[in-house]
Amino acid sequence: MNRLTQFVRGYKFFAAALVIAVVGLLFDIIGSKVSGFRTAAHVILGAESIFMALVLARGMYHDVRAGTYGVDILAVAAIVTSVLLKEYWTAMITVLMLTGGEALEDYAENRAKSELTALLERAPKKAKTVNKNGTINEVPIANVRIGDIVLIAPGELVPVDCVVTEGSSSFDESSLTGESLPVARDMGGELLSGSVNLEGVVHARAIRAAKDSQFEQIIQIVKNAANSESPFVRLADRYSVPFTILAFAIAIGVWVYSGDSGRFLRVLVVATPCPLLLGAPIGLISGMSRAAKHGIIIKNGSSLEKLANIKTIAFDKTGTLTIGKPSVDQIVAVKGFSKNDLLACAASLEQNSTHILAKAIVGAAETAGLELSKVKGQQEISGRGIVATVKKRAVAVGRLVFLEERGITLPKTIHDTNHSAMTTYLAIDGEYAGYITFIDELRPESQSMLNQLKKLGLKHIFMLTGDNENVAKKIASKLGLSEYKANCLPGDKVKAISDISDKNRPVAFVGDGVNDAPVLTTADVGIALGARGSAAASESADVVVLLDDVSKVSEAVDIAKRTFKITKQSILLGIGMSIVLMVVFATGRFEPVYGAAIQELVDVAVILSALRAHGPFGVKKLVKKI
Repeated sequence: MNRLTQFVRGYKFFAAALVIAVVGLLFDIIGSKVSGFRTAAHVILGAESIFMALVLARGMYHDVRAGTYGVDILAVAAIVTSVLLKEYWTAMITVLMLTGGEALEDYAENRAKSELTALLERAPKKAKTVNKNGTINEVPIANVRIGDIVLIAPGELVPVDCVVTEGSSSFDESSLTGESLPVARDMGGELLSGSVNLEGVVHARAIRAAKDSQFEQIIQIVKNAANSESPFVRLADRYSVPFTILAFAIAIGVWVYSGDSGRFLRVLVVATPCPLLLGAPIGLISGMSRAAKHGIIIKNGSSLEKLANIKTIAFDKTGTLTIGKPSVDQIVAVKGFSKNDLLACAASLEQNSTHILAKAIVGAAETAGLELSKVKGQQEISGRGIVATVKKRAVAVGRLVFLEERGITLPKTIHDTNHSAMTTYLAIDGEYAGYITFIDELRPESQSMLNQLKKLGLKHIFMLTGDNENVAKKIASKLGLSEYKANCLPGDKVKAISDISDKNRPVAFVGDGVNDAPVLTTADVGIALGARGSAAASESADVVVLLDDVSKVSEAVDIAKRTFKITKQSILLGIGMSIVLMVVFATGRFEPVYGAAIQELVDVAVILSALRAHGPFGVKKLVKKI
């Protein structure tokens, strides 16, 4: 009963038309035996039809005032003409088709939104907090504060972003990142809100309030995406004027040629506007839902449209095209020193440092099985280097200028610009000993992603990076990119995007860091990479890739292009079928009431076609549900 009440409230015009149609049918049946009932049936059918024609006309008036134009004039003309020609059931079926089409469209859209709505439904609502005395209380997640300890049992959602303090387990993050494989988390491991605990009981310390947690941010993005409208939805208007003119031309032409006003009605009945109105919104929502299924949240329909039409795409380097974690590339020792000497001494000095290059050096030493020594008298000059005594040897490690400041005599051939990667220099006992270079390795999927973008028709692809010219050139060469800009500050990246000519727009930019937020906003389409990336970047972006996988960028472009291709096909399919039906019914061989009924099949065909944007199972799911 509740569902029926909700349905009537949601689709009051369709419900009223359905009731009147049933009453009219009963009166028609009774009228075959009792005089007066058939006339009564025609009166109520005609009155309902004229009422709906007035409702449509009022909507048309407001549309025109808002600067838009649709094809409702065809529906109004068909209904009014049916009543004037006393084809009351033709008018009533047309009304049912139009009002029922709204319900059918909403149903199809809800099916298309399945992945988006599933994310909303999975939002955590409760949390189990552990008090200092060990008691457990279940509270709304809004009451969880930073520092609170929460208990997460197997099968439960992680309520807020937190860090494991006790226990270990594996977690399903597929609803957040699209990654189907579970991830293991133990002491110190960070848990994302919305992920599902698969195994053991864990205790974790909240590091963000619920409103700032990862899943809540995604929920807000998804809500905006699910409720957004795209300018593309008005694509139907591009076809509406010629379609309307053609329909009236055929209808008036056959009327004048044959002298039969009934043919005018027959043509208009099968030219009603539903196919033009259904294809765009359903296709759009289907594509956005499909993207969400693959861990790609597109914030609004306008972004989806621009993404489908991009002509240029620019990438940040570090953490986007590269892994973002440098590793030791080369160890070059001068005569009198060995590579192991350099690596062991450097790692001994760097073993307590949190600098990203220090971690790379220590990691390389551990991999090589080198023993790290205790150091004495360590002094660190921030941003320059470290000096200390290792096994009674004075060691200095750091930038080239750091060694120069300490009076180290350097070979004339040694200069920072000689190296195409980050470099750390070493001196041992006052003598220059050599250098260690680092490389920020490419993501394994970067090359295939760029190749896929080229296959999708993108010819203008380039890289923006804050690294020096040599580093940028080396990375660009490996990726086969002929265009790049080095030494870019955030403002330089913004300028580079702003300077792109109109003929090469729309332009997309892909980045992951805080310093990418300005350029993500400047680009026509900003794409933020990685669920654990910068919150500032995710907020500034139009598209958020939840999985830390750059191949999702080409996948997002592919989905967008496919969505708009299918949506256009669906609209044109509806137009084509309507034109064929207009020609068939212009012959006058079929009653107009049949045309009104057949037009509903055209609507279904357009909906099924548009649902293809949801993926290979979109149509199957709808048909199975029906």
